[in-house]
Amino acid sequence: MEIFVEQECEMRLVVAPDYSIGVATRLWYSPHDPYAVYVDFHTGSDTRTTWVFARDLLAQGIVRASGDGDVRIRPARAGRRRVLYLALSAPGGQALFQAPLAVVERWLKRTHQVVPRGEESQLLDLDVELCELLGEAA
Repeated sequence: MEIFVEQECEMRLVVAPDYSIGVATRLWYSPHDPYAVYVDFHTGSDTRTTWVFARDLLAQGIVRASGDGDVRIRPARAGRRRVLYLALSAPGGQALFQAPLAVVERWLKRTHQVVPRGEESQLLDLDVELCELLGEAA
């Protein structure tokens, strides 16, 4: 999938209230999947874990606490800094990340410049998508 908007940033894995570990991450967006955003967590030299969730969930999470499933997002302050908390849950465990809110906001704004909110459906060919889901030729 071709990536159109990406941003490298360091998130902090919150291990304890006063202890966190830096994790290199890459936020990316492609109009080929216009409703989704991707976050790659680089967990080793050649290892990465990718989470995919709704772009609208991230947009809401920048403003107020959002999400009630595997992905929960909320803005906060850490001292004088504005941060974004990203809580991820999977069968193997849970993780809480802290990201610089300004970096995520700027990147999200760039995704909306590529595909404005509300125009995502114009990029989808539903007939082709349905055929792919059903394993049929278009």
